[in-house]
Formats: sequence, structure tokens, C-alpha cells
Amino acid sequence: MESLYLLIPLSLIMVGVAIWIFFGAADSGQFDDLEGPALRILRDDDKAP
Repeated sequence: MESLYLLIPLSLIMVGVAIWIFFGAADSGQFDDLEGPALRILRDDDKAP
């Protein structure tokens, strides 16, 4: 029972940090263009002579 007094606040702190990191990444534009980098490798950038 005493371990729950440590584990519950610790888990709440970890969830709070994870949410803070997620919203920080979302605010900085990390998730703006999800398909662009995946499709960029498929484009042929070489010009034919």
C-alpha cells in the first residue's frame, strides 16, 4: 500500500510531462505535413537530358 503513495503521483507526473511534450511538438509545427516527406522520396527530381 505504501508503494502506491509513490507510484500514483509519479505516474501522474509522467503523464503530465508526456502531454506537455506532445502539445509542445504540436505548437512548433511538428505534425503539420505528415505526407510530404513520405511522398518526396517517390518523386523523380532528375531531369532527362
